[in-house]
Amino acid sequence: MERSLSMEVVRVTEAAALASARWMGRGEKEEADNAATEAMRTVFDTIPMDGRVVIGEGERDEAPMLYIGEELGMPGGPSVDIAVDPVEGTNIVANGSWNAFAVVAIADRGKMLHAPDMYMDKIAVGPQAVGKIDIDASVTDNLKAVAKAKGKDVEDLVAVVLDRPRHSDIIAEIRQAGARIKLIPDGDVAAAINTAFEDTGVDIYIGQGGAPEGVLAAVGLKCLGGEIQGRLAPKTDEEVERCHKMGIQDVNKVLMMSDLVSGDDAIFAASGITDGELLKGVQFKGAKATTQTLVMRAKSGTVRFVNGEHSLKKKPNLVIED
Repeated sequence: MERSLSMEVVRVTEAAALASARWMGRGEKEEADNAATEAMRTVFDTIPMDGRVVIGEGERDEAPMLYIGEELGMPGGPSVDIAVDPVEGTNIVANGSWNAFAVVAIADRGKMLHAPDMYMDKIAVGPQAVGKIDIDASVTDNLKAVAKAKGKDVEDLVAVVLDRPRHSDIIAEIRQAGARIKLIPDGDVAAAINTAFEDTGVDIYIGQGGAPEGVLAAVGLKCLGGEIQGRLAPKTDEEVERCHKMGIQDVNKVLMMSDLVSGDDAIFAASGITDGELLKGVQFKGAKATTQTLVMRAKSGTVRFVNGEHSLKKKPNLVIED
């Protein structure tokens, strides 16, 4: 994978964030997602790469662009697989809440799990606790292991959990163990990534969320030296069959980092749409707009925060195609 691809991907997530941010707080999550998707798709076509979407906006008959299997890019670049979420947290944008961003993950061809659109049980930690978690262990045991790895008391840990009725038992056990909890309405990619940054104050992410988001988080954590484990949680026979069609025969298998994203290289980029613990959201300032993007590469271990200033006069549609 070419080194320059990292900065090219920044343009993709910036464009999506700028387009989606216009819809912040307006209660129109579909419009926010559509705007980001169109902007992201437009910029992808300017990047030299032989790209193929493996995690996207749905199948061809469900999404007009960035659908699974769609070819992206222009001639002259590497063959890569692409996972996208033009708006990670559509409800967050619609409500004007925290931690929405536009995200893209890229890996060499055939190195990323083709995760079906269904639930996945997940547990994620940053570099200090790698090798200490076990998705089959109890919540309490995992909290104790992370606390020991980080040199903390369990009472000092912060666990992030999606605020859903299905997590009532997890929440109760975390409270019983004495750890602190941050309940979030949406945005579990951000929650998983935040475990790898000390400034966010997050120690562990645990719970059930989307499987595609699990793969996106795995790429980010691969770049950061963190860890995520997952297990698909199909709810119907149709979802089991979908797993089989996508090449996943054992739906009960614990998916480790190497199952979610393999090889020695991957790129992760996310641009803030709304403010969060890690990234500032888009701000419109008269004739200009500002963005903040996190871009990382696994092979080099490089982590960059890119602050962008965009001229809305020269880029009135928020995207420059060339």
